[in-house]
Amino acid sequence: MVDAADLRRARAGDRALAGADLSQANLAGLNLAGADLRRANLFGTILSGANLMRAELGEAILSAANLTGVDLSAANLVEANLLRANLTRANLSGANLENATLVDANLTQASLWGADLKGAKLAGATVHETTLPVDWARMVRSKP
Repeated sequence: MVDAADLRRARAGDRALAGADLSQANLAGLNLAGADLRRANLFGTILSGANLMRAELGEAILSAANLTGVDLSAANLVEANLLRANLTRANLSGANLENATLVDANLTQASLWGADLKGAKLAGATVHETTLPVDWARMVRSKP
């Protein structure tokens, strides 16, 4: 299992963590820009303040994760599971959230400007003071 200390020592090119089990880990504030975290298990992981810009998170499990203030701009989150994730003040500008599950997620004050939400599930999500793409309503699914 990879821990936060291992990730802090890793160089950007060493961050191939596809399929890694990082559930319940405290990775707050880490620079994981461009990291390959496809299909990774990040259930309940604390990533507050982390830099995940341009990260590959397709099919990743981010359920119940603390993503407060995280930078996910231009990240790939296709089919990611963000059920009940806390994305308060997160930057998801330009992120690809196609077919992602954001059911019951907290998106308060998050920015999704330019994000692709085609087929995303947002039932029960909190979107208070959230910046959404102009055509977001026609892109998302209302049922979980």
